[in-house]
Amino acid sequence: MRHGIAEQRSETGRDGDRRLTPEGVAGLERTLERARASGVRPSLILCSPYLRARQTAEIAARVLGCQGPILESAALTPDAAPHGVWEEVRLYPDQPAILLAAHEPLLSMTAGWMLGGGGDAFAPSGMVAIDFAELGPAPRGVIRWDFRASH
Repeated sequence: MRHGIAEQRSETGRDGDRRLTPEGVAGLERTLERARASGVRPSLILCSPYLRARQTAEIAARVLGCQGPILESAALTPDAAPHGVWEEVRLYPDQPAILLAAHEPLLSMTAGWMLGGGGDAFAPSGMVAIDFAELGPAPRGVIRWDFRASH
């Protein structure tokens, strides 16, 4: 899941401190309601350490009823690599459903890599569900549903 719409500039001037806007929160809630209706129930949420991703993860936990932890990971920052995201996911083989809250361009690159093709960009609050039969060294995912376009 890509974080919701965030302020253009934080009070500190640091990118990692940008907060979600009210419009961003509303967009997230709409996407997450659709996800909940589709049966999304994460057991674990991994998020970027950037504030807007953390806020996204907290809203996701509330709307989706996730009782599991929210863990921050540097593997989910905007300039990280898809392979690092996969290695992070593989650290949790006992988790049946992991939600990632992160950024572009990382998410489109990662989804494309996991699906064995190119990746469409994620609009703010965009979300895609990818299933994996196993967590081997290279991902072989199958897309279950796609809410990447803005709505």
